[in-house]
Amino acid sequence: MEQGKEGVMVAKMMLQQNPIEQFQVRFKELETQFKAWLAKQSLPVEVALVTATSAAQGAAIGALMGTLTNDMPSSLPATPPQGSPQVMASFQQAQSLAGGPLVQARNFAVITGVNAGITSVMRRLRGKEDVQSSMVAAFGSGAMFTLVSGMGAGAPNQAANAITSGLFFALVQGGLFKLGEKFSKPPVEDVFYTKTRSMLYNLGLQNFEKNFKKGLLTDSTLPLLTDSALRDAKIPPGPRLLILDHIQRDPEMRSRQGRGR
Repeated sequence: MEQGKEGVMVAKMMLQQNPIEQFQVRFKELETQFKAWLAKQSLPVEVALVTATSAAQGAAIGALMGTLTNDMPSSLPATPPQGSPQVMASFQQAQSLAGGPLVQARNFAVITGVNAGITSVMRRLRGKEDVQSSMVAAFGSGAMFTLVSGMGAGAPNQAANAITSGLFFALVQGGLFKLGEKFSKPPVEDVFYTKTRSMLYNLGLQNFEKNFKKGLLTDSTLPLLTDSALRDAKIPPGPRLLILDHIQRDPEMRSRQGRGR
């Protein structure tokens, strides 16, 4: 018995002294403190720091990806294909995306740094983060990425290529933002059917909730329900009897029925 208690105590001590968990907790604390301190700084200071830190993170990710995909440039032809300006631009875009660690580090640093900087500006100016701010930041990062990576070099109008890339980035970011909102937000409960839903679940008749909604039988109509109203909502006789009996037994609904008369 004593050995079992000792084993539990040792396990708890090991859990408390887990260096990985301690590091994660400490990192989260430092991140929270840094964000709180950053919010108190002026806009130029915040933008500069956020851009620098995000660019450093992007550079690290880009360097890693460039190392993993270092063989891709060898699959491209040594000389650019001859053809229309669109073909040349596509070839140069493929070259920029297939660069080595340094090229990828530069590209990702530009994308993440510019995006984070513009996001900070938009948040300060508008006081919130929404899809418009997200798309503006994505447009800026996409346009800057095009200019810095040289994707538009040799094309008739480099500025047009930058605008096109910025619009593409903005559309993708806007779609991802909306998709994230859809899946991150819990479903909104219909406040007009709270009591109705509770009653149906208590009676085991939750499958008839859609009938109530189609018939516009909201919570406010519960004390007024009659057999004919439930029949019009296409609810079978058995469930109708259970619902009417529940309403008659409920003190609150009975009092509301009395006031209605």
